[in-house]
Amino acid sequence: MFNKAVLMGRICNDLELKTIQGGISVLSFRLAVDRSYQPKGEERKADFFNIVAWRSTAEFISRYFGKGRMILVEGELQTRQYVDKNGSTQNVVELVVNSAYFTGEPKSSGNYGAYPPPPPVSGQAATGNAAPAVSSGSTKDFAETDSDDGYPF
Repeated sequence: MFNKAVLMGRICNDLELKTIQGGISVLSFRLAVDRSYQPKGEERKADFFNIVAWRSTAEFISRYFGKGRMILVEGELQTRQYVDKNGSTQNVVELVVNSAYFTGEPKSSGNYGAYPPPPPVSGQAATGNAAPAVSSGSTKDFAETDSDDGYPF
């Protein structure tokens, strides 16, 4: 079996990191994802998805993202049921996040509102797989050669 979904959209609500029994962090929010097709003369439509993140992924998202920010999330779709206050059984479909990523969205006029700017290494996932550090060098560090001898390509 295979269950994987990737969504990129904007966070619809203020993020509130919660801690449940055992000190486990959980974060729930809605994600607005624009549809790729736009009928002529109509406004672009969006779909809204329920997103749930746990533990360090929840902490990462709550720290670096906020309402209105673009985010890319990858995870598994899960369904659950609950009984609402009227006694009716409700079905819910949620994306349970495994990884969250920055989208490369440019910062708008230096104002991030209630959330801090992303760290300098863009594209780092919340799973702890940090991108390698990149240092800028100078062409003075390299010498030109006239021959391709000794190169493996």
